[in-house]
Amino acid sequence: ANILHHATAQSLVLMDEIGRGTSTFDGLALAWAVAEKLSEINAYTLFATHYFELTRLPETHANARNAHLAAVEHGERIVFLHSVQDGPASQSYGLQVAALAGVPKKVIQNARKHLRALENESMAAPVPQLDLFYTPHVEVIEAEPALDALRELNPDELSPREALDVLYRLKAMM
Repeated sequence: ANILHHATAQSLVLMDEIGRGTSTFDGLALAWAVAEKLSEINAYTLFATHYFELTRLPETHANARNAHLAAVEHGERIVFLHSVQDGPASQSYGLQVAALAGVPKKVIQNARKHLRALENESMAAPVPQLDLFYTPHVEVIEAEPALDALRELNPDELSPREALDVLYRLKAMM
């Protein structure tokens, strides 16, 4: 609250996971409103979030930009490339990060089962979203994740091993 009351165009604001610990929609709504306010103030802000919906903010706020940390996936492993890339991340690496943090393998396996069930459930019965998130007709294209991953790559910056990891990841997307 203090930041929102006192930030100016000369402020550097670092925000991490605004809205965590609340219900999904409460957290998303709060994070969205905070990001909009900071954009309107024109404070230089780094806003880390797991709410993918916030990647649409640049559509309505010209001074907002998306960026993500590059990573490649090989099977169930993830390698962070320590490189900031333009645009939103193409996917979440939550379970891989949990594994890197030492969460027991059995817990990760159970989480994958729950994730598949949740994804299947959401595909079977989509939950209507608020008008704020309305998107006109969107055609789902299977190749899109692979194309997005290719667009994010700069082959000249990859080691041979990283390039091989990328190929395996792209093959898994097909």
